[in-house]
Amino acid sequence: MTGKGQGFGFGLGKMKELAEAFKKAQQVQEGAKRLQEELEQMEIQGESGGGLVKVIVSGNQEPKRVEISQNALNEGPDVLSDLVTAAMKDAYNKSTATMRERMEDLTSGLELPGF
Repeated sequence: MTGKGQGFGFGLGKMKELAEAFKKAQQVQEGAKRLQEELEQMEIQGESGGGLVKVIVSGNQEPKRVEISQNALNEGPDVLSDLVTAAMKDAYNKSTATMRERMEDLTSGLELPGF
């Protein structure tokens, strides 16, 4: 090994960095808990057929409700099934994108020194 400060030795500087990293990790953990609660309360709407069918889910993809217009009912069971499926996919994609964005916001600036 060459140079001072190499290897596994933890100097005071490293301990301070490590303590700071733990503090940041704790902040992220608290933020994640708040985010989880926020996602549960959120309502994200997916739709299909220009709004004929709407599916509302939480930020955690938990189904909340489905709204089906009379015009969608008039389309018949096969088309209605496709419309509901498409609205579900839309809601799912929007909720996962929202979750990903919120997690990135939460963890941005988190740098763990020495790892």
